Amino acid sequence: MESRRIEEAGRTTHVAVLSEGDEAVAALGQLVGDEAITAAQVTAVGAFRSAVVGWFDREAKDYRRNVVDEQCEVLSLIGDVALGKDGAPSLHAHVVLGLRDGTTRGGHLLEGQVFPTLEVVLDEPPTTLHKTFHPDIGLALIDLGRG
Repeated sequence: MESRRIEEAGRTTHVAVLSEGDEAVAALGQLVGDEAITAAQVTAVGAFRSAVVGWFDREAKDYRRNVVDEQCEVLSLIGDVALGKDGAPSLHAHVVLGLRDGTTRGGHLLEGQVFPTLEVVLDEPPTTLHKTFHPDIGLALIDLGRG
């Protein structure tokens, strides 16, 4: 993965280009940690050799894993970065994947093996975002009361 930090007009943007074989979630998590990103909006396009997307089962309070075991286009990847309860930055991303037959699969991005590339943009707002865990739901959500 290669990345570049761009600072312009009081805003910071990170552009990353992931390479074949990179695992997207791990690579982006490392970038977020290395750059100490405390809030960001994330977008990306590219392709995966294979991926795992999740559907959140509220009753089980966990993600049901859906494996996409074929090359697929990343038609859309959107997400956010915020600080979790441990104070570490956390990436939350959703993805829509295009399959060879024109159908799509989507959900929470749990894993993605990059092939041949994934181009990612992280835009940092001039603030820090925090997530608070909600045990009734089983998820950590952005807490607008914390800043």
